[in-house]
Amino acid sequence: MTGRRRTFPRSTFLPRSFRFTRAVRAAALSAACASLAVGCGVLPGTSGGSGDDPIVVMTWAPEGTSATNKPGMPAFASTYARWVNAHGGLNGRQLKVLTCNDHNDTVSAAKCARRAVKENAVAVVGSYSQHSDAFFPYLEGDGIAYIGGYGVTNAEFTSPLSYPVNGGQPSLLAGLGKELASTCGPVTLVRPDTLAGDALPTMLNAGLKAGGHHAAEDQRAPEDSTEYATQSEAALENSTGSKSGTGAGSRDGKGCVVPALGDRTSTFMDSFRRARTDYPAVNTATVLGSVDQTVVDAAGGGSGPYEGSYVTGWYPVASDPAWAPMKKVISEQAFSDTRIDAGDTGVQTTWIAYNAFRQAVESLAGGEVTSRSVRGALDKGLKIDTGGLTPPLRWQFTDRLASIGFPRLVNADVTLQAVQKGRLVAAKQGFVDVTKTLEQADVN
Repeated sequence: MTGRRRTFPRSTFLPRSFRFTRAVRAAALSAACASLAVGCGVLPGTSGGSGDDPIVVMTWAPEGTSATNKPGMPAFASTYARWVNAHGGLNGRQLKVLTCNDHNDTVSAAKCARRAVKENAVAVVGSYSQHSDAFFPYLEGDGIAYIGGYGVTNAEFTSPLSYPVNGGQPSLLAGLGKELASTCGPVTLVRPDTLAGDALPTMLNAGLKAGGHHAAEDQRAPEDSTEYATQSEAALENSTGSKSGTGAGSRDGKGCVVPALGDRTSTFMDSFRRARTDYPAVNTATVLGSVDQTVVDAAGGGSGPYEGSYVTGWYPVASDPAWAPMKKVISEQAFSDTRIDAGDTGVQTTWIAYNAFRQAVESLAGGEVTSRSVRGALDKGLKIDTGGLTPPLRWQFTDRLASIGFPRLVNADVTLQAVQKGRLVAAKQGFVDVTKTLEQADVN
């Protein structure tokens, strides 16, 4: 399975009156069991242990699938554990990282979560999965925190057990839309025809609307296709005005095509490069995670289709000095593991997530490390310092974006990058906060 729609609802955005049903139910169950201490079996949040036993966590991501893969995330998690243990562990205890392949399907995602529960993991850290409906019930049932997910599903910004370190796809697309609004004619978004993909147009359009631009054309595409000739031609027709009525009311300027297909973005661009010769010139733009420096290089660098493109990301460019500590871990412990790339957004997210987890454990000052104590440290307002890679992180359930259904989204900062002479460089210094843009998103 690749996350293609079967019996799922049309949109991942639920009506406001129903948005928090599962989250509230999980919180109520936990509170009831804690107060009664009878009839509930094992209380949620008691996995883990103390003493000299290793601290157990899990990292999962899809590997070897026909859709998006993130092998660098579990690979880096294992590398981080080796590095931590070589430097005395966490509060003197060894860190044990379990890794799991979610295979981009619901069955495997659920198996990963069940294994985390069975092996007494105190947290799931720095992971990627599109199948939050499959894994969150198990984590919530056992009180296991989900720290630093990739931000690809809405549940990561609603579950009380989720502690996201970035603004996910919503922030990236809102920031990109706001930037493109002033320069683009008709805009076409090419995105996966999946449940997770259904949320993307809303966020891109929020950014476009903030800049006074009309909504983008929503172009669905198979997530696991080996070619995108049909979708490329449709996107070009939409963005060049060749399709009757497209772009009406948009400001003047070249049309813009925004592919956001994860690992399949490069496949789309191969088809797009061949198709675009028969159409007027258009610009391209995308988000990190769909493209990085290796993708730009493989597409021809400065002579490729990404030249001049805007790319929004969550973090500073890979050459920023703030990444030096992560690169030191890689150089010391990754050895020749080719899955780990310091410029990979998944690896970067895992690094930040493990630093958040480390600070939570250290705040316990040698006390018991369990799923409950880790959550308690984070829920009591612990401020996480990421060394300038993000603003300081602190999670509260009712944050500013709760009004649009994202109560756990605490970091809506994005960076704006551009491809210049074949290199991804900072197009603007520092971060751009898109909180106000997201607050205006039409999620109904």
